[in-house]
Amino acid sequence: MILSKTYKPKNIEGKIYKLWEKSGFFKANPRSKKKPFSIIMPPPNANGALHIGHAVFVTLEDIMIRYQRMKGREVLWLPGTDHAGIMTQVVYEKKLAKQGKTRFDLGREEFYKQTYKFSMKNKKKVENQLRRLGASCDWSRSKFTLDPKISEAVFYTFKKMYEDGLIFQGKRIINWCPRCQTALSDLEVDYQERKDSLFYIKYGPLTLATVRPETKFGDTAIAVHPDDKRYKKYINKEIKVKTVLGEVKMKVISDKSIDPKFGTGVVKITPAHDPNDFEISKRHKLEIRQVIGFDGKLNEKAGKYSGMKVLEAREKIVKELGEMGLIEKTDSNYKHNVAVCGRCKTTIEPLISEQWFIKAKKLAAPAIKAVRNKKIEFIPKYFKKNYYHWMENIRDWCISRQIWWGHRIPVWYCQCGEKIVAIEKPKFCPKCKSPKLRQDTDTLDTWFSSGQWPFTVFGWPKKTEDFKYFYPTTILETGWDILFFWVARMIMLGIYSTQKIPFRYVYLHGLVRDKEHQKMSKSKGNVIDPLGVIDLYGADALRMALVFGTSPGRDVIISEDKIVSQRKFTNKIWNASRFVLTNKPSQINADLPAQISKKFVAGKLINADKNLTKADKKILKELDKTVKLVTKNLDDFQFHEAAQNSYHFFWHEFCDYYIEESKKQLQVPDIKHPRSKASLLRGRQTLNILLYVLLTSLKLLHPFMPFITEEIYQKLPLENKRKCLMVEP
Repeated sequence: MILSKTYKPKNIEGKIYKLWEKSGFFKANPRSKKKPFSIIMPPPNANGALHIGHAVFVTLEDIMIRYQRMKGREVLWLPGTDHAGIMTQVVYEKKLAKQGKTRFDLGREEFYKQTYKFSMKNKKKVENQLRRLGASCDWSRSKFTLDPKISEAVFYTFKKMYEDGLIFQGKRIINWCPRCQTALSDLEVDYQERKDSLFYIKYGPLTLATVRPETKFGDTAIAVHPDDKRYKKYINKEIKVKTVLGEVKMKVISDKSIDPKFGTGVVKITPAHDPNDFEISKRHKLEIRQVIGFDGKLNEKAGKYSGMKVLEAREKIVKELGEMGLIEKTDSNYKHNVAVCGRCKTTIEPLISEQWFIKAKKLAAPAIKAVRNKKIEFIPKYFKKNYYHWMENIRDWCISRQIWWGHRIPVWYCQCGEKIVAIEKPKFCPKCKSPKLRQDTDTLDTWFSSGQWPFTVFGWPKKTEDFKYFYPTTILETGWDILFFWVARMIMLGIYSTQKIPFRYVYLHGLVRDKEHQKMSKSKGNVIDPLGVIDLYGADALRMALVFGTSPGRDVIISEDKIVSQRKFTNKIWNASRFVLTNKPSQINADLPAQISKKFVAGKLINADKNLTKADKKILKELDKTVKLVTKNLDDFQFHEAAQNSYHFFWHEFCDYYIEESKKQLQVPDIKHPRSKASLLRGRQTLNILLYVLLTSLKLLHPFMPFITEEIYQKLPLENKRKCLMVEP
């Protein structure tokens, strides 16, 4: 069977993927006696197309899965998509805005229905895009984070944690996004360096520095460090302070958290609007006075400034303070980090709010122990330090969000004051028997449900066949940037819920950057669309370019030039394979005994132990060395090394050297100069070696470049041939 003259990925990739799906080799068998190898896919958000970052994890995970499948393991790569809570809600609200509507026009129930339909449509698109990347997933097990059974498991965990005292409701200072109108966990907050004015304001006999004079209406104390000799005489005394709303009395307190080197060493304490001040207020039992509302505007406590947005109020207050002679000086070049919403980049307002929290410290202890005891290992190892640092300093996790899309908190309230936590809506209040129950309006943080992904996808809390056989999973592969968002939380929730680690290994890849090592962004115009690249160069070229030269944990440097280079490599593979297949046995087989088959035996050399030329010996030696090297690197998760080993051998040893040498050994004599039987046998053996080396090379390259290798394999004249290269040992 001859290959076409040129390699055209568009003509073969769809056809090959259908062959794979039809073969049934993607499906895993939980009743198998083989050793399992399982990966759960980090679920892409069901709110848009895949980006180049998704292509990285698909490539790396598919390499692992294909390699282990060829080794004979019972492999499962379980795909899925994420409802992505606040992100999807923002996306769909923008879609509604174009129609001149808001979610409030639809109401909660209708908005949820429409967002669900939108997500399901995107889910199908995402799954088809994953197919185009070559992902060899078990599609029969595909999951969505809002699937009924998964939702039930998420509510089960919430209820159990509540009963165990790990989930509680309380008033705390939280990160509030005025734009998204929801609380955010610490991990959902980004920090931007900004240049603001630092105002030195007179507070009676003292002067203090602040960037937020608009919060002064919420000041309930002034603080200094207990060892600061400059202010010892003021500690525990009340002083009179002039403000834009009149004179007030304020107590001076001492606290060791105060930095004497910041500003003048005197700070105002505004417990309702600063997390550090909130902690100080608890230690000193200070009044908490909130002056900024959840709409981002000053409230009635700000008097004439009530109803103003923060920046507007700041400007007017500073002007009035200046007129009153209360501003001593201003540093207009003060640089500091400002908290912003990780989604919309709106400045965060620290506000006091009643939310649901998890006591994360209790969950963190066994999760730290699992890594210290090497039950879970990180690749690369140096990420353990980051993990320990975060886990050892973990704070309570705010898990309630003021949004409509996602898992609604499974708590109902009765007019009698009873609070009911249940997996399903109760029919009546257990205390007063009233059927009039009101469900909590908040939604669970997306990371609470995705933190349970490794076991809920297997049907937990039921002990299903899949759960017993595939859990704990073998490896979790993801970007290092969500080590705390996702990985740490999966370890904590996995150990708590199942009393087992959720995975044996954690493989972390880096961020995707352009050839100038710049982060990709639409504003820079350096974004690479993986689907567009596949249309131009094929999936194999993209996959190889993503893994080539990229070690674990390091940033993935990608450019069109790099992809074009790998596209040239696909041409090299194609042309070399055409050469081997064009030299059919019939061309040199006429004088050989009839019992020598016109087809080659897969993976075996006929008469390999004799009549070997110098070139034959060299290529077989190099091939053996490469097989061992690639196998070791794949076993050690050094995929970049394995890819480079395979590339180098095929291009330089096989194509540049042996194929050129084989042309001499395959020269067909004319009638006047008949070839000797030994010469014909050597020619036959050359063909055997060519095919053997090609077949082995295809096996080595298959995890990285599955489409082209499978297409060529299907054309090889082999006896006892497997249905697909993906299951060739």
